[in-house]
Amino acid sequence: MAVMPPSARSPRRVTIPDVARHAGVGQATAARVLGGYGSASPATRERVLAAAAELGYSTNAVARSMISGRTNTLGVVVADVENAYFARAVRGITDVAVEAGLQVILANSDEDGEKERAAVQLFIERRVDGLVVTPSTARHDHLDRAVATGVPVVLLDRALRGAALDSVVADNRGAARAAVTRLTGHGHTRIATITSAPDTGDPDQPATGGDVWTTTERVTGYQQALRAAGVPRSGELIRHAGYRRCGARAAVLDLMTGPARPTALFTTDNVATLGALDALRDLAARIPGDVSVIGFDDAEWTTLIRPRLSVVSQPAQELGGLAARTLLRRIEGADTPPRRHTLRTTFVARESVGPAPSRVRRLRYEESS
Repeated sequence: MAVMPPSARSPRRVTIPDVARHAGVGQATAARVLGGYGSASPATRERVLAAAAELGYSTNAVARSMISGRTNTLGVVVADVENAYFARAVRGITDVAVEAGLQVILANSDEDGEKERAAVQLFIERRVDGLVVTPSTARHDHLDRAVATGVPVVLLDRALRGAALDSVVADNRGAARAAVTRLTGHGHTRIATITSAPDTGDPDQPATGGDVWTTTERVTGYQQALRAAGVPRSGELIRHAGYRRCGARAAVLDLMTGPARPTALFTTDNVATLGALDALRDLAARIPGDVSVIGFDDAEWTTLIRPRLSVVSQPAQELGGLAARTLLRRIEGADTPPRRHTLRTTFVARESVGPAPSRVRRLRYEESS
């Protein structure tokens, strides 16, 4: 059997005994200096660190965590990292974490409860110091177990009924109410809302899971605005499109080609907004001449389309930053009762809202071959 020359062998990992011998100190002393615990004289500490740098010693993070009880990592589970809202929120989390000397490990649930549960379990096994989670299911037993094992949890974007957890959310109900009030103020009385929650067959009740809390809050705000304006509520105008852009498109095509089509649309998230705009383009609908549109979230693309889209703007980066700061306080031992932190939104008026049309132009969609 051929023997590999020394130069071809994988380099041996430098160990604490190697560093101790090179620095001329005992192994226990080298371990204390390299592990960041216990005491050592400044001269000894400098000698050990110089030896470690010269030999190329790399700290074993797992071993260090067993000594200190900390890994200096945060686990983050979001619903859809491709969504610009969640990307900005994660940026807020990361900025706060890095400033505090922690690293962030990110997982994506795709609005799937089982994926979320698996990610949370993996993070617990990886001994993260805390978790920020955007819940994709109404169940929270897996989050309760995390807390029971000593891993604090903060909810981002969505609250959970019955969960004794901190949450950081936007004022969804107030934002929706203010947005729809803009539409009723322009004379609109047939205003549809398109959400990305699953369709249960009951237009007033989204599925119990996924985006249930934010969807319920925004639909409630929508209904409050109609009631305040004396506009009759129609269940037909509330559509849940199932987290799919094509689902939102199909819902809007059905609404806009029906016998009593709406003159305004309020979409409750980016996925629903994109699907609605797809349908309106296919129908050659004029915005706001045929239909006014207000979206939720101020994504960059909303200023690139014409007319520019009026939106509810959420402070996504600030929400993420507050979630991280709240989590850090829990990691440091804060034992105050769980709290829901609610941040205000901003309405950004652009060109997609106008007066209700005096005459409703018939729209028609024909499938291309």
